[in-house]
Amino acid sequence: MFGLGKKSSAVLGVDISSSSVKLLELSKQGDRYKVESYAVEPLPANAVVEKNITDVEAVGEVMKRVASKSRSGVKQVAVAVSGSAVITKVIQMDGGLNEFEMEDQIALEADQYIPYPLDEVAIDFEVQGPSESNPDQVDVLLAACRKENVDIREDALEIASLTTKVVDVEAYALERAYALIEPQLDSQGEELVVAIVDIGATMTTLSVLASGKTVYTREQIFGGKQLTEEIQRRYGLSLEEAGLAKKQGGLPDDYESEVLTPFREAVVQQVARALQFFFGASQYNAVDYVVLAGGTASIQGLTEMVEEKTGTPTLVANPFADMAVGSRVNASALSNDAPSLMIACGLAMRSFD
Repeated sequence: MFGLGKKSSAVLGVDISSSSVKLLELSKQGDRYKVESYAVEPLPANAVVEKNITDVEAVGEVMKRVASKSRSGVKQVAVAVSGSAVITKVIQMDGGLNEFEMEDQIALEADQYIPYPLDEVAIDFEVQGPSESNPDQVDVLLAACRKENVDIREDALEIASLTTKVVDVEAYALERAYALIEPQLDSQGEELVVAIVDIGATMTTLSVLASGKTVYTREQIFGGKQLTEEIQRRYGLSLEEAGLAKKQGGLPDDYESEVLTPFREAVVQQVARALQFFFGASQYNAVDYVVLAGGTASIQGLTEMVEEKTGTPTLVANPFADMAVGSRVNASALSNDAPSLMIACGLAMRSFD
């Protein structure tokens, strides 16, 4: 299902969040990536709730618009399910088995690892390398997800005449995109522990990477929609008008002090709290960097406040900092949207696995 180890030809990275559909197409020459096309389209309210698609028709129609707006000719897509929808487990298997033998054995033994009926589950696996505890065995990463989570994404893409090539996991897509952020950090080459805080419209996800590998991930309900709703309530706007005003400005003079500053403080508290949960649940008691991602990350002054509160160098994610940009792409719009395109970018990078 997840195409974890499969090679793929060009795929579009499509990230379905609770507020929008983001599409990205990359090409690569040598070691350098190029953004060939990208587009973002808002979703109707409640079409996706906490990463679950609840209105497949509405999501499919938005997919259609986003594909048309991007002017990309690619029809194959890499899409992701959220980490909370996926069970992952590392198991040990005989190193002498080939891929098909492993597949048969996993099918026979999967009910030991997965608490759902197997006919309701999509399963994939990837060999990680020799097992440390036994040189004759290999560590195998097993990933399983309810089929309905995969099927509904395929159905939405089908409405837009797009084909699902890869179903990935958001945490792995983020990990892949982090490889583009790492060169921007001062302490390259060291075994860095980096916290990526992805603040979406309704969900905030903390992913902690040690030496480039995900060691912890946690979702909590909090996001930029709270700011939009407060603007709506205070200034008597519709949700759509409030969303536009948040991006484009033009709000009354008291907006900064009465609405934006308290929201920034709430974000900083959420980040600090998420990190405390991580420290409490792991052997780590510090991180080397905090990277802010998601649509809320670009709020002015937020990085400085997070850095001050956590005592940790903080930056806003921009996976495109060293990429070329194609003629179909509006470079300044891409730059504004960059922090919210981390997952789409990690998915589009599946073209080159």
